[in-house]
Amino acid sequence: MLFLDEAVIAAVSGSGGKGCVSFRRERFIPKGGPDGGNGGMGGSVIAKATGKLYDLSDYNAKKYFKARNGVAGGGQNCSGANAEPLVLKVPLGTIIEDCESHEILADLVYEGQEVTLLQGGMGGKGNRHFATSTNRAPRMAQPGIPGQEKRLKLTLKHLADIGLIGLPNAGKSTLISRLTMARPKIDSYPFTTIVPNLGVMTFSDESTLVIADIPGLIEGASSGRGLGHRFLRHIERTELLLHLIDVSCDSSCDILEDYRMLRREMAAYSPELLNKPHMVLFSKMDLYDPTQRDVAALRSALEAEGVASLPISAKTGEGIDEFEKIIFEKCRNIRRFGQEARIPSSDSEEDQIERREI
Repeated sequence: MLFLDEAVIAAVSGSGGKGCVSFRRERFIPKGGPDGGNGGMGGSVIAKATGKLYDLSDYNAKKYFKARNGVAGGGQNCSGANAEPLVLKVPLGTIIEDCESHEILADLVYEGQEVTLLQGGMGGKGNRHFATSTNRAPRMAQPGIPGQEKRLKLTLKHLADIGLIGLPNAGKSTLISRLTMARPKIDSYPFTTIVPNLGVMTFSDESTLVIADIPGLIEGASSGRGLGHRFLRHIERTELLLHLIDVSCDSSCDILEDYRMLRREMAAYSPELLNKPHMVLFSKMDLYDPTQRDVAALRSALEAEGVASLPISAKTGEGIDEFEKIIFEKCRNIRRFGQEARIPSSDSEEDQIERREI
């Protein structure tokens, strides 16, 4: 199945209907005067976010979208019908940009959120609007205003609370399948994950966290090696990053250097990613050989750098319960801190309490 997180389309709003030139002609009513109606308004182009879509594959084959034109006005002061708006449904987290001006027109993150991208043209006025004391039989009407046309770039950035990062075959897909109902492809060879996967993790208090598993990164991803780093956009909105490191790999590998390499590749994509809260997970502990490497020493080295870590096994469940408690608390604290940071310190204590309650 094709996964699409970028698309460029052309969108055109409808033109307004033209006004009507008409004169009242009824028996026993001579010189009835002008009665041309107005044209209807053209359809606008609206973008609407929906959680029922997960990518932009709907915009792969079809690239041109045009709203209907307004209906022309009629006689007897009949106005033309307005055209229905054209609604472009997009997944949550879609950013819409004008290809010409590079202006961000919309960033749709809430279910049902709508933004009018292109306004439909106004309908023209009928000849009844142009009657004056000196021109009682005007034979003119306005044409409808043409619709607008734009080339739009749609970019999807998934909305997730937690992002999983690691080398290919580090165990990210196995972990997300253990924590959620997501069922990504899992195999023993690298790059089994070639598109981002999302899963929803549910806790005992019925609160939820969305986890994003992105394809594995390798050294040089910033210059296009492997799958490159284009999928890193899907963790830009996350609150917590989890670095998975495979403890079962060859003992000659410096797995802490692998972790630092991942951080360098992330910095090459966006330095802001390095400012996000993160922790390290030593995965595949079911295959751990103490004679190959010392996990306790690795954890101490990371702790000296101020980085929390935890050994886990998604296959046997080792460390999973502790891991769930840790990420639940971390994400709750991050959200609480973010909410407090948005409250201006200049407000009174009563105002701050009122804001929190709202």
